[in-house]
Amino acid sequence: MALPQDISPFNSELMDTLVSSSKMDWIPSEDDPKRAFMKILWTGSESGTWAVLFRWLKGYVAPPHKHLSASHTFVIKGKLQVRTGILKTGDYVYEANGMVHGATTALEDTDYIFICNGPVLFFNENSFTSYLSWEELRRIEAAHRNKKQRAA
Repeated sequence: MALPQDISPFNSELMDTLVSSSKMDWIPSEDDPKRAFMKILWTGSESGTWAVLFRWLKGYVAPPHKHLSASHTFVIKGKLQVRTGILKTGDYVYEANGMVHGATTALEDTDYIFICNGPVLFFNENSFTSYLSWEELRRIEAAHRNKKQRAA
């Protein structure tokens, strides 16, 4: 039976993106390279969306930040203190565009997937301290790759 509408892709070059994260390096965080790491799973320049697998060791504290877009978090293992709540293994949280919150603390060694639809702005009591977006993630990835090549 023929479909009533043509659903073939307009762009036949479109492909799924498969990432084998088990083969990727953990990239140390600049703010705490002994307790915070990430694997950059995907960055989308066309939308600004990005996906990262984070690993935070117990005691790591992410600084206060504002979401300049919505985000999704799924905890694979561990526990995170987020605002007044605790996220545990298997928990999911959606954070709306504009969400502001204080520090986030790893109460246990924690792995979680973070999908963000745009940038996150970090700050302290006096000023903005950093900005994380798909562009920054690509810069971090390139710097990590260059450092590895220089060490080889």
